[in-house]
Amino acid sequence: MKGKKKVRTPKANKTLGIWICLLPALILYTYVAVIPIFRSFYLSTFSWSGGPDMKFVGLKNYAILMRDTAFWDSFKNNILITLLCVIGQIGIAFIFSAFLSARFLKFKSVHRVVAYFPSTISAVVVGFVWMFIFNYDYGLLNSLLRMAGAESWARAWLDNPDTIVLIVSIPLIWQYIGYYMVIIMAAMTSVDASIYEVAELDGASGIVRAVYITLPLIKESLLAAVMLCIAGNMKIFDHIYVMTNGGPGTSSMVMALNVYKTTFVKNRFGYASAMSVGVLVLSLLLVGVVRLLVMQPWKKEEN
Repeated sequence: MKGKKKVRTPKANKTLGIWICLLPALILYTYVAVIPIFRSFYLSTFSWSGGPDMKFVGLKNYAILMRDTAFWDSFKNNILITLLCVIGQIGIAFIFSAFLSARFLKFKSVHRVVAYFPSTISAVVVGFVWMFIFNYDYGLLNSLLRMAGAESWARAWLDNPDTIVLIVSIPLIWQYIGYYMVIIMAAMTSVDASIYEVAELDGASGIVRAVYITLPLIKESLLAAVMLCIAGNMKIFDHIYVMTNGGPGTSSMVMALNVYKTTFVKNRFGYASAMSVGVLVLSLLLVGVVRLLVMQPWKKEEN
């Protein structure tokens, strides 16, 4: 007796169609992102300085990495820059979004375009512009201070190891305020206007509405913005490379720049691959810890 021919259901056809549409993107993503990660882990098990000579060393590079103070100092700089950028980028973006949502403000579309424009500029260009702004001899900042009669306030801003992390964070904050403003404003538009109307009738001021109404209602979007901010600032390279090249000394060295110099200056390709894997693991751990602290799933289980 011949078996019955299986007939595809509309649901099965739809699922197959979705996978067919996703397949090219999945193949490209696997080739660009997934395979290089495994390739980096493979290379990290070798002592390799380029060329055909590759000596297998197992996990020795990771043992060296755990004791590498330069790597952990660069990780600390990444953490500090990320903290400053989360506060600056998302905090200022939220304030701007609240103002742009106000009824009294005119030409809102113009303000949005102007605020978003810096995020479309190349990071290298932004780095060069701010490097000239902070230049001691002919920089815009010191020139304005001298014109205002505050000569004593003029500083070699890019040569002070005590404040360099804050200085290099300013261009990062300035460039991406508009990017996170778009995310936050999109979340704000989803909030029912009647909620604000009731709060206004009850006498709630703009600040009260922003803190006690807007913030709780757009919590998920803010969390997504924080995750994007952390992931982006854990791999910053362009701004630092252009402005300070990790200096003065190594006071503004970040992990991506450290990996770059280990690879192309010191020619330690195997160890640099171990550093790359370390950067990935630390970034994922940081994102995971922050997400747990914000979401606090253990409190939901208690309830």
